[in-house]
Amino acid sequence: MTERKPPGVPFESWVDKQIHDAQERGDFDSLPGAGEPLPNDLEAPYDELWWVKRKMAREGLSVLPPALALRKEAEDALTAAYAAPSERIVRKIITDVNVKIRDMLLKPPPGPPLGKKPYDVEEVVRQWRERREGNGPADGTEASDASGGQVRRSRSASSR
Repeated sequence: MTERKPPGVPFESWVDKQIHDAQERGDFDSLPGAGEPLPNDLEAPYDELWWVKRKMAREGLSVLPPALALRKEAEDALTAAYAAPSERIVRKIITDVNVKIRDMLLKPPPGPPLGKKPYDVEEVVRQWRERREGNGPADGTEASDASGGQVRRSRSASSR
């Protein structure tokens, strides 16, 4: 806890003494950003959430609307399913993401529409089998799934 300003001492003198004492103790020697130029955004208009945005950038976080986050999760799940070691795991991955997609279709959140239909588990399993056997296209082309949507085939997933 900081010490209280003694009575009769001007505020400026008391603050200056505290800064001087901290410098002598070396409290300012290893501060982050020491010796670096000031950030470029000093001229930008004031944003109340500037510290939240900086923290998120430092931590590598991003916030997407729920529909876009689920769309990315669905695409990642499809890629993971194609790379799965067993049919049981493929079915589990696709079934889990389908539950989330159906929930969002039934009660959509605010934001852009999801733009996804639930995956056809049997079709994904069939494509997974083709990839395992080496019969599927490895050129990154797209194939239509049984629900009428496009199933993207990535080169990295097919080369595993």
